[in-house]
Amino acid sequence: MRTRTRSSRRLAALAAAAALAAGALAGCAADDEPSTGATSGGGDGGKGKTTITVGVFGAFGLKEAGLYDQYTKLHPEIVIKQTSIERNENYYPQLLTHLGSGSGLADIQAVEVGNIAEVTATQGDKLVDLGKASGVQKDSFVPWKWEQATTKAGRTIGLGTDIGPEAICYRKDLFARAGLPTDRAEVGALWAGDWRKYLDAGKKFKAKAPKGSAFVDSASGVMAAVLGSSAERFYDADGKVVYKTNPAVKAAWDQSAAFAGNGLTAKLQQFTPSWDQGFSNNAFATVSCPPWMLGYIQDKAGAAGKDKWDVAAAPKPGNWGGSFLTVPEAGRNKEAAAELAAWLTAPEQQATLFAKRGSFPSSQAAYALPAVSGAKHPYFGNAPIGEIFVQAAKGVPVQILGPKDGIISQNLADVGMLQVDQKGTSSKDGWNAAVKAIDNALDQ
Repeated sequence: MRTRTRSSRRLAALAAAAALAAGALAGCAADDEPSTGATSGGGDGGKGKTTITVGVFGAFGLKEAGLYDQYTKLHPEIVIKQTSIERNENYYPQLLTHLGSGSGLADIQAVEVGNIAEVTATQGDKLVDLGKASGVQKDSFVPWKWEQATTKAGRTIGLGTDIGPEAICYRKDLFARAGLPTDRAEVGALWAGDWRKYLDAGKKFKAKAPKGSAFVDSASGVMAAVLGSSAERFYDADGKVVYKTNPAVKAAWDQSAAFAGNGLTAKLQQFTPSWDQGFSNNAFATVSCPPWMLGYIQDKAGAAGKDKWDVAAAPKPGNWGGSFLTVPEAGRNKEAAAELAAWLTAPEQQATLFAKRGSFPSSQAAYALPAVSGAKHPYFGNAPIGEIFVQAAKGVPVQILGPKDGIISQNLADVGMLQVDQKGTSSKDGWNAAVKAIDNALDQ
């Protein structure tokens, strides 16, 4: 049975939160019409103009943030036409098919982080080396993001649009009732440097927890957050599947199972209706929280949650989410497309995307810009989210990504850990169920 991956769930969250992002930062629709820049119609962009086509998935944000319009004002000879497929599960197989045939491709194609390893390893020769494109500055990106889209031969085939450095969002009122500190610096100090301290904080919370409130939303959510802070997870540097023997994966599994075993979870599955309701009905006090999650929480918790939720640093820096822009070699306007991709991922444009859409920059050069460094979120008690997420981004490890990371992660969570959390299955039996499902999926 197909379930939604963390990548597709992230896209759903981005779509739900998009309307809130513009007003949230102080200091899944299809976009298949041309940008309203130089012209408003015509597949050829009008006489003498160059049309650049962009293929994305979900409410990607570039058009919604006004970046296409801004670019066409700067370059009146350009028309931008975007097409969007709502779900990455449908978009990505089509992209692979088009890359294989060398036809049906947009001039720019987006790639989700969960797919970038496979694209880099198997499709790298069919994509332009953007590391050599005009206007691209390698040093402006966080190093690990740049490396994710760089082939073994040193060709960088994707430019990062955003990343998802993780924090912990928490309920101040529930913490207070449980006798825990509420100041975000003191809260972060409870678990600083060690996910096991996060478990210890949960035990303290449970001892005096308000009735009906768990410490975390789900054991699977904890596991994903812990894994997100590990450099090596499912594959080793040689591309071998090693999740079964990797101590980091075992530690993440055991720690997450301990949350379930100690009764610290609300036994929910992320991005389901009951999980959505949990944000407003006191079901849980903490949740792993990349920048794009802030708008999602605001949407689901509503006006009643204002000033109840806050943001603290995670035990260890990790990442959840992010995408890339690529330029197919088969494209008709490769040079113009590469220039547009470079401009869209430049620091100033990434800062705009964060301010208007909540997508955190993969450009470290953007972190000093006021729109990022000075960003605060009034819904979360004016939390200095710019400072919090910049600090987290600087500490994210360079992760080894593999072509089937999504399949492994999905089955560990939705087949294995979900049974442990919701059904009381033993940790050993849950692990074995997940391994069996993964082996079947990978034909092993």
